[in-house]
Amino acid sequence: MRGFGKDDPIMHPTDELEILNPNIPRGRFRSVLFDFDGTLSLIREGWPQVMIPMMVDVLRATGTRESATELAAAVEEFVMRLNGRQTIYQMIQLAEEVRRRGGRPLEPLQYKHRYHDLLMERIRGRLAALAAGTTTPEAWTVPGSHALLESLRQRGLALFLASGTDLQFVRAEADLLGLTPYFGPHVYGALDDYENFSKKMVIEKILRDHDLRGEELLGFGDGFVEIEEIKRVGGVAVAVASDEVQRGGVNEWKRQRLIQAGADLVIPEYRGRERLLRYLFDEV
Repeated sequence: MRGFGKDDPIMHPTDELEILNPNIPRGRFRSVLFDFDGTLSLIREGWPQVMIPMMVDVLRATGTRESATELAAAVEEFVMRLNGRQTIYQMIQLAEEVRRRGGRPLEPLQYKHRYHDLLMERIRGRLAALAAGTTTPEAWTVPGSHALLESLRQRGLALFLASGTDLQFVRAEADLLGLTPYFGPHVYGALDDYENFSKKMVIEKILRDHDLRGEELLGFGDGFVEIEEIKRVGGVAVAVASDEVQRGGVNEWKRQRLIQAGADLVIPEYRGRERLLRYLFDEV
């Protein structure tokens, strides 16, 4: 796991752009889909350092003979593999891991609520500072986010936001970060009735409702799921391998995972957005 980060942003300017697939269809985009946490928002930076220890504690309580190190490695594998899907799926897997070790699991929704309570302890100060205006939205967004969204909006593209975080929290945090005006009603998030939401479903709805072909959809994400789903429909996927602690540079673990998911391009954040947009819209 990555270590805990400080709450004071550290900026490292960079304009890196890694082109993995030079044969993408460029300049045809009409809609853009964004993931939220780690792709735009940094409010929940450090969530794995909350979720993984919680799950390790749950599994140790089964009486397993595995060491804490072994449990942490096992938990990290499935937590990060499921990153991008609704949080409930990580909790469903936790319940299965408890059962495999001879324990009697709680309902996945109970684990999800426990995790969220612990996460709120970590991020409550960030939310309060944003609400009070003692910190800026730019301090808790991936660098260049607002400027990128504005550039895309000025180009006439429809913008969509889809997150595995619960919808009520996505809406509240997007408001605090000043992101809601860019997406309007097109904000999607996890539901307690989890079978009625997925990023796959959102993507299919965008294509259907807006009569889009796959190559007319551009996607940005830092999780395996959204990259995979964007590519599945023939869209162009930009992997945002953001280092959420340092607020700059590439997180190499993310980069490798997103390349495996089929990303067409990799960027660290959006400071190099002008070069990125010129490339995507075939202006170079």
